[in-house]
Amino acid sequence: MSGRIAVIGALGRMGERVRAALDEHPDLTLGGASEMPGRAEIGTELVPGVLLSDSPAAALMGCNAAIVFATPDATLEVLRRAADAGVPCAVGTTGFSAAQKKEIAELSGRIGIVLAANFSVAVNVLFHLSRRAAELLGPDFDAEIVEIHHSAKVDAPSGTALRIAEAVAEGRHQRLEDHAVLAREGQTGARPERAIGIQALRGGDNPGEHTLMFVGGGERLELIHRSSTRDHFARGAVRAADWLTTRSPGLYDMEQVLGLGESD
Repeated sequence: MSGRIAVIGALGRMGERVRAALDEHPDLTLGGASEMPGRAEIGTELVPGVLLSDSPAAALMGCNAAIVFATPDATLEVLRRAADAGVPCAVGTTGFSAAQKKEIAELSGRIGIVLAANFSVAVNVLFHLSRRAAELLGPDFDAEIVEIHHSAKVDAPSGTALRIAEAVAEGRHQRLEDHAVLAREGQTGARPERAIGIQALRGGDNPGEHTLMFVGGGERLELIHRSSTRDHFARGAVRAADWLTTRSPGLYDMEQVLGLGESD
């Protein structure tokens, strides 16, 4: 089945790689593209018949699904327009507030939405393994996460690091918000019981690296994912958009796209 996919944020780091992934796909094509108003490239023909627009609503017209990488506020505006148009969306934006996540959940009652902290197939396998390892190792192993991204990234910790932490919390049957430790400075005292530590590093052009450590008495288990390009993120986003074209309205994650269960 062929499909037309809109790319919102088409000139960004990820937008460019998503368009390249669509070029390589045997059944999907670029059906629409938008960028923020004021860009000099607005009106440029990106592929035959597809002009870069400054209107998400125009980019969505005639498309079977959309892929969105934008700011949280801009993404919400796109999702509102997509819900009106009946176009499902694969969303790679991170940094949403609790209120914004609530609105996304409400909009998913009208269209299918894949909300992914990370579209990489391998990273989503990491989420799956993190949950299972936390369940198997139990409370005798302390969980710590370290992530590093490029110096231009504006949110910290990364959405991927937070999703890893959520997976650990799920495996332990606890709430992340009750156990997350995002900073340590000064006289912090002993490590809180069942804490999940997350440390964020920033520098250079690193596309993303995440290390989950389970530290026990005399031993340590590490699960690590390192990215050297953004291409695998783009291919995963295209896969999610393709998957959405045959799904009912609802809020999904990438693990569901890949058919990964919560446990073995």
